[in-house]
Amino acid sequence: QVRLVESGGGSVQTGGSLRLSCSVSPYTYPLNCLAWFRQAPGKEREGVAYIDGAGSITYYADSVKGRFTISRVTEHTVTLQMNSLKPEDTAMYYCARRGVPHCNALEPADFYYWGQGTQVTVSS
Repeated sequence: QVRLVESGGGSVQTGGSLRLSCSVSPYTYPLNCLAWFRQAPGKEREGVAYIDGAGSITYYADSVKGRFTISRVTEHTVTLQMNSLKPEDTAMYYCARRGVPHCNALEPADFYYWGQGTQVTVSS
């Protein structure tokens, strides 16, 4: 059974940084597309970034472009480095995996496996 576990969330002030990690088990080969999503209270879940199985193609939502970086550090682990955090980045952050190596759209419906989430809170 596929399992995704997020870690690294916490509380920071505006302008601070956090690094989220997503541990995937078991991993498949070739590796599959992985993404980060977030959901704030009362809002829909939105895509943040994805990385393809080869780790060569990444995509970012406009709201985080230039501030967040998604990386595949091992076969098991994908990270999301978040810099210059803003209060509007406050949300529960989820890791998700597709069933294939290539990524398509950064939409929740494209991803089948999900983690339980890790909370990120940015105070002004």
